Amino acid sequence: MPATPALLRAAVLTAAALLTTATAATATASAVPVSPAASPRSVSAPEPDTAPEPDTAPGTAPDAAPGAAYKAAHDTLGPQRLTPAQREQAAAKQVKAEASYARALGLRTAGLLAGYKLSGGIQQPQQTSYWCGPAMLVAAQSAHDEVGGRSQQDAATLLKTNTSGTAWYGININVPSPTGYPVADALNSRLPGAGYVPNALPYTPTAADKTAFKQHITHDTDNDYAIAGNAWEVPGGPHLVGHPNIEIFHWVAVDGYNTDTAAGEVDYLDPVGGVSTSVISWAGSVPKSAHISSDTLTTIMGGRGYVW
Repeated sequence: MPATPALLRAAVLTAAALLTTATAATATASAVPVSPAASPRSVSAPEPDTAPEPDTAPGTAPDAAPGAAYKAAHDTLGPQRLTPAQREQAAAKQVKAEASYARALGLRTAGLLAGYKLSGGIQQPQQTSYWCGPAMLVAAQSAHDEVGGRSQQDAATLLKTNTSGTAWYGININVPSPTGYPVADALNSRLPGAGYVPNALPYTPTAADKTAFKQHITHDTDNDYAIAGNAWEVPGGPHLVGHPNIEIFHWVAVDGYNTDTAAGEVDYLDPVGGVSTSVISWAGSVPKSAHISSDTLTTIMGGRGYVW
C-alpha cells in the first residue's frame, strides 16, 4: 500500500509509545510498502490483552533465507500464544494432512493425478490499499462455500481491519472465544467445522516447515478449503509475482497445488490483481492468480505464517 512519509513517521511514533506500555505484538497490513529504515511496527495495531509465551518465537538459522536478517532486525512481533484447543486441533489436522499428502503422492505415482488441483476460490480485487485481508477472507471463504460477491466491508469490520491493515496476531475480534489470530477466528466463524489453525513460521523456514506446508495445502485443497497466507516481503528477499522489491505486508488465498510436482508449486489468489494503479501504484503488474514454488512462498511467509 503506498504510504506517505508523514504517515509512516506518525505510525512509527505511535508504535514506540505502544511498546512502552503493552506486550509485544504487531499487525500485518495489506500490501503496505515500508521504507527499509522503518519498523514493521509502523503498520501495527493494538496489543493483545494477554502476555505472549514462547510458543513460536521466530528466529534465523545458520543458512538464513534471503531477507531473513532484515526480518530479524526489524520485527517487533513477540512470541505468540496458541490456545490449548488450537494446539490440539493442529496436532489432529497434522495427522490428517500427512495422510492426505501420502495419498496424493500415491495417486501421482499411479498416474491418476495431473496438473493443478484447485479448491475454487473466487478472487476479489481489494477495494482499498489496505483491504487485502478482507479481500483474502472472502476469497478463501468462497473456496469452500462457493458464494461470490461477499462484502469486503463486512469482512473488514469483522477482522477489525484499519488503515494499517489486517493483523496476523494480537487482535481479538467479535466471535465466541477469540484467540488473538483474527483471520483464523473469522474463517472458523464463517465456516463452522472448518477447524482453521494458525501456523507461525521462523524467518528462515526449515525443510520440515516447507514439507509441512506442502502437506497442509494438499489437505486443505483436497477438502475444498483454501489457506490464508500472510506474506512478509522484504528488500532482497523473494516476492510474489509482480510485486516490487520493497517491504510489503500482504494476505493471499492459497487455493491449490500442482499434483505433477507433489505440491512443489501452488496456486494463489492475489487481492492486488485487478486493482487500479491509482490505488496501488504497482498493481498493474500483479495477476489475479499466479503459480509459485511452495518453498518460495513458505520463505515469503517467514516471520509470520499462514492459517490452514
